[in-house]
Amino acid sequence: MDIREIQNLIKFVAKSGATEVKLEMDDFKITIKTTAEGTESTTTYVQHMPMAAAPQVAAPQVVASPAASVEAPVAAPAADDNSKYVTVKSPIIGTFYRKPAPDKPMFVEVGSTISKGDVLCVIEAMKLFNEIESEVSGKIVKVLVDDSSPVEFDQPLFLVDPS
Repeated sequence: MDIREIQNLIKFVAKSGATEVKLEMDDFKITIKTTAEGTESTTTYVQHMPMAAAPQVAAPQVVASPAASVEAPVAAPAADDNSKYVTVKSPIIGTFYRKPAPDKPMFVEVGSTISKGDVLCVIEAMKLFNEIESEVSGKIVKVLVDDSSPVEFDQPLFLVDPS
């Protein structure tokens, strides 16, 4: 099961109204728990099971929430002020990093000029570091996520002025 299938499963469970779903396959187990209707919290645990007959030790767990909080009414006034900017969003769930390594400089800073294809950050998902490239050219206006923070699918990461 790849990351896209897991994201689609999370969305499906959130929309279905189910309170808990467990899926076990040969090499991993997924548990998705949602809270009562009207709240915006979903917790997902993904555990990789070892292939050998060794004791079952789980890999680090991924905790995620649905992208419903992105559309919060509180964000509406800010969206009007930032309508001239392009929002770079997270394509996956994971941990956001602004540097390729702890001892390296950040990929981009506020005020940095970027071109299409430039690496803006990396997102770690299931022990894989995925480089997030810019789809627009412009100038970084704002970084919306702190370094080493968990991010959700479709969560805004950067504001870019395309002019």
